Amino acid sequence: MPSVMLCRVEEVACGTALRVEPEGLPPLAVFNLDGEFFVMDDTCSHGEASLCDGEIEDGQIDCPWHHARFCIRTGKALTFPAVVPQKTYAVSVEAGEVRIEL
Repeated sequence: MPSVMLCRVEEVACGTALRVEPEGLPPLAVFNLDGEFFVMDDTCSHGEASLCDGEIEDGQIDCPWHHARFCIRTGKALTFPAVVPQKTYAVSVEAGEVRIEL
């Protein structure tokens, strides 16, 4: 299965997110939760906010505009006003690179 390199592991500190804009894909949010990496679409499904600008707490990301919360692991919308989940991607880490499968 083809994969796309998004960033280097060291670019995403533990407990943070990094916005990346790979060619041919929407902006993506790369999350580092205790050394485990997760990737979802960065643009909130409720508005046009970048989720990377939100607060990360207990495995959830809080949208900076309307405070909808999403599960970082699954993309599930957890609180209103968001009801549509975020698209998530299968992640692998190879040779220090965070990659997603297409």
